Amino acid sequence: MPKTHYFPEDQVHHVWDNEQEPVLTVERGDTVVYHTREVSDGQIGPDSTTDVLSGLDWDSLYPLAGPIAMTNAEPGDILAVEVLDIHTAGWGWTAVLPGFGLLPEDFPDAYLKIFDLTNGDYTLFKDDIAIPIEPFFGTMGVSPSGPEKPVIMPPGPFGGNMDTRHITKGSILYLPVQHAGALFSCGDAHAAQGDGEVCVTGIESPVYAALRFDLIKGRSIPAPQFQTPRPLTPLVEEAG
Repeated sequence: MPKTHYFPEDQVHHVWDNEQEPVLTVERGDTVVYHTREVSDGQIGPDSTTDVLSGLDWDSLYPLAGPIAMTNAEPGDILAVEVLDIHTAGWGWTAVLPGFGLLPEDFPDAYLKIFDLTNGDYTLFKDDIAIPIEPFFGTMGVSPSGPEKPVIMPPGPFGGNMDTRHITKGSILYLPVQHAGALFSCGDAHAAQGDGEVCVTGIESPVYAALRFDLIKGRSIPAPQFQTPRPLTPLVEEAG
């Protein structure tokens, strides 16, 4: 019978490393329940001001919950990860980091905005601008092959920091297994994001989530794929 596991909140890692011992081992059909940290790993909180950005410890960014081993997973298999549920812990943040983003010369000054996400359905950017809350993990992946221990960015054939906003509740992510056991990790959750991160951050948020795992033997894919029941266009209401 499939089991439900609760991932320990104190187990995180900040690089991909296939030599790590798995924190949990799951069977096909098992579910794992998470409470993950936001991308700064606690350096930014609900009461933070813009001043915190100048002193960020970059080595502590991207705390990932994992790894989780899938029984009998081997290179060439496919790990299927179904997002059963995901919701925020009630707050999030977005920042402009000097020198980063699509328009660094137009936005040279640091800026931090804290969002109240307790509504659950939307948050306000301004009094007249509402942002739909559609949480997803910005980073989900299996451990890459090889002896290297790459940082979380950029993504690769193993998944990783894909920042794909469509992989939200009800979606299934398919990952090509690179290493025995698959060694899956996730984190970097966003309450909302557009098609990419123009300023390098979405609405970064701690989240609660439940993921169900399956293993597909005898089939292979060259890179991550996903199915989603949600529309591929942003969730907006037309005025008038």
